[in-house]
Amino acid sequence: MDVFRTGYVYIRNVFAGVLYETDEGYSFSYDEQYVSQDNASAVSLTLPLSEKTYTSKTLFPFFDGLIPEGWLLGVVSRNWKIDVKDRFGLLLVACKDGIGNVSIRKERI
Repeated sequence: MDVFRTGYVYIRNVFAGVLYETDEGYSFSYDEQYVSQDNASAVSLTLPLSEKTYTSKTLFPFFDGLIPEGWLLGVVSRNWKIDVKDRFGLLLVACKDGIGNVSIRKERI
């Protein structure tokens, strides 16, 4: 499996897992250290805490739902010159400082 792009997932600014865009679709896995913490919480109800890797042919609905919509999507697309159909690219640039407790970054911090 070839990995094209990687998104590092943070919950309340704590590294929680990795989201990959691959030649087969997408995969998400929680970080082992994060899962072992007493106060660890899941990214979403559809991706419960687990040591297994989640896979999908399409971008997981939870992550896709973090991407802006409407006029703000247009602003993000124009400013970063990213096609609105490039959902993973939009996720990486628009969700590093999300409104909720989940953020996605291009680099691990």
